Amino acid sequence: MNAAPNIEPHRAGYVAIVGRPNVGKSTLLNRLVGQKISITSSKAQTTRHRVTGILTASHSQFVFVDTPGFQTERTNALNRAMNRAVSQALAGVDLVFFLVEANRFTDTDRAALDAIPPDARVVLVINKIDRLVDKSRLLPFIAQLRELREFAEIVPVSAEHGRHCDELIAAAAPLLPEAPPIYGEDEITDRGERFFAAEFLREKLFRLLGDELPYGLTVEIEKFELEGQLRRIHAAIIVDKPAHKGIVIGKGGERLKRAATQARIELEKLFNGKVFLETWVKVRSGWADNERALKSLGYE
Repeated sequence: MNAAPNIEPHRAGYVAIVGRPNVGKSTLLNRLVGQKISITSSKAQTTRHRVTGILTASHSQFVFVDTPGFQTERTNALNRAMNRAVSQALAGVDLVFFLVEANRFTDTDRAALDAIPPDARVVLVINKIDRLVDKSRLLPFIAQLRELREFAEIVPVSAEHGRHCDELIAAAAPLLPEAPPIYGEDEITDRGERFFAAEFLREKLFRLLGDELPYGLTVEIEKFELEGQLRRIHAAIIVDKPAHKGIVIGKGGERLKRAATQARIELEKLFNGKVFLETWVKVRSGWADNERALKSLGYE
């Protein structure tokens, strides 16, 4: 009698991507999923919501949760909501990718690591190895981090350039529980189109405004209508102070128009259809420290 074939079990689970602000969590999520679903910039607080990305392979499915960077410096309601998003994500996952920057470990990194439950299974992902001039310093850095916690795996990567991301997935797949797929094989996120419309516009504003950008800025989609393949989107940019309104609009409206154009182009690629995007700026004082206002704007 022939032996039964050795069939590899299917594995599926939820994986939180955790780390301090600007360590590359959203870049890694986009790289692993193969499409931009989480916005990126060099500005702190770029990711404010949990964003789910789905990677389906032949024998495994990863449901990634990109969390906001763990906040330690600011204490308003927005930052508390962002830290709650991190804690809630960690409470319901099967695996954690803890992201650090090669040869840099700060007090904020330590706070993010301490937020991970002690019984969680954690993969240490050392990002930005492409920026490491002296490669010989990587092994001592890994040895230093091994003293902080027992990691299931340690994988150095460059999320920006895609280096060793396949190795990361190969190392992490056996750590997922045996389970059938959670989502369909063609799905890449559980977020809706309204969410992406707001996020892509906010990203363009973050990038264009740079250091001028006040932290008290968010985007609210007031109307989203689908007419055949055309999406009509009406977006309000919410700022905290009247003086911020002129900063966002720019001279002759040029800055706001440029951000809206860039966002529209990316949204048309994502939605595979034409987009009409109308934008304006509203002042809503104190919104970032108002729990009710945050809930109405989609912050959990």
